[in-house]
Amino acid sequence: MAWALKLPLADEVIESGLVQDFDASLSGIGQELGAGAYSMSDVLALPIFKQEESSLPLDNENEILPFQYVLCAATSPAVKLHDETLTYLNQGQSYEIRMLDNRKLGELPEINGKLVKSIFRVVFHDRRLQYTEHQQLEGWRWNRPGDRILDIDIPMSVGIIDPRANPTQLNTVEFLWDPAKRTSVFIQVHCISTEFTMRKHGGEKGVPFRVQIDTFKENENGEYTEHLHSASCQIKVFKPKGADRKQKTDREKMEKRTPHEKEKYQPSYETTILTECSPWPEITYVNNSPSPGFNSSHSSFFLGEGNGSPNHQPEPPPPVTDNLLPTTTPQEAQQWLHRNRFSTFTRLFTNFSGADLLKLTRDDVIQICGPADGIRLFNALKGRMVRPRLTIYVCQESLQLREQQQQQQPQPQPQQKQEDGDSDGTFFVYHAIYLEELTAAELTEKIAQLFSISPHQISQIYKQGPTGIHVLISDEMIQNFQEEACFILDTMKEGSDGYHVILK
Repeated sequence: MAWALKLPLADEVIESGLVQDFDASLSGIGQELGAGAYSMSDVLALPIFKQEESSLPLDNENEILPFQYVLCAATSPAVKLHDETLTYLNQGQSYEIRMLDNRKLGELPEINGKLVKSIFRVVFHDRRLQYTEHQQLEGWRWNRPGDRILDIDIPMSVGIIDPRANPTQLNTVEFLWDPAKRTSVFIQVHCISTEFTMRKHGGEKGVPFRVQIDTFKENENGEYTEHLHSASCQIKVFKPKGADRKQKTDREKMEKRTPHEKEKYQPSYETTILTECSPWPEITYVNNSPSPGFNSSHSSFFLGEGNGSPNHQPEPPPPVTDNLLPTTTPQEAQQWLHRNRFSTFTRLFTNFSGADLLKLTRDDVIQICGPADGIRLFNALKGRMVRPRLTIYVCQESLQLREQQQQQQPQPQPQQKQEDGDSDGTFFVYHAIYLEELTAAELTEKIAQLFSISPHQISQIYKQGPTGIHVLISDEMIQNFQEEACFILDTMKEGSDGYHVILK
């Protein structure tokens, strides 16, 4: 009976203890939710919110940057909130970029009263195209001879000093400027985004580019090698007035969206602020010699000696036979790769000598460089020459030949023999001219090389036709020349230092 009375007592003790614990756990909940006791900072301190907060840009991030660059072109309204801004530009149109000194008081005092250098580039945004940038630009150069990808509109720009561009670097320009003075640069982009896309199913989608600005200060040797700041923005380039139409289309699409959908997109801003980025990779900023300067024409640059871009020395013209030899050192092999447009793979073959490269099989090269570049590199290593589209032979007419032609004029048959030689011991040497483009300009250049004169000194080239008439050489006429046709060159003086050339 005593044991039976003990159970209810134990249950009561256990139950009362649980009630007290539960009451204690609830005590203070009302106080925490009371006015002034609840703080969102405690909630935001949780790890999940810390992670999200770190991915958002800080409001004061731009304040610590020494410079700020503003592209005076509106951003697209069809860009989602956390994506990078996108700006549409018209091909060849001048757009202002304002160079702003954003330093705090006492920051970077070593550049006060001194100039800094900024290097502008238009590069690919997609990493896939960045890997083949050199080949892409070479292809563009081939399709657009004489044009540049990036130019500065000198007359409209303000505050820039000593603008420079290297004719071999179509997408790069540079200049000096004083941060203490107003500086505005007007740039022109001459390529369009669809020039670098593959045509698929009848439609095209243009690739985005990046405008990147890298700024440097002088070192103790007077060279602009010390990096100060880099920033970039994403752009797409359209044919003239195409950017305006695209901006209007994006704006109309956004107006049709519901207010809830609009909240997911950025508003369109009147200007584009370039955001901080890493310096352009794989560059050594050395500039020890004067660079070619601009003139008023957008596509003309003085072809003088010097280094127009700080990251590339001027490339010497490759020799006629630029074959790689087994005795070539790794350093010479690197130069050979640059000269033959394989700069993308110089890092892969850093320690390869000529013998190492020549030992590679076709499959090896394709596996390392991919099918397109691999086949091209293998052919270059083996020194395989491409057959020219047209070969003609020319002989410079001499006074002796003229006299013989006059003597043999009544006898046409012996005259034919005179061209190659006759029984009297007269011997004439012909030169081969190889044509690839089959144009009058190319023929003019090749004949000028033969005479060791400038192509500009050749005013016109004629072909002697029936009854001795002189027919002006045209591209179409050259395209109809017979393979391995033979001509005798006769020259006529024109002006003080010009010539007319006649093909007989």
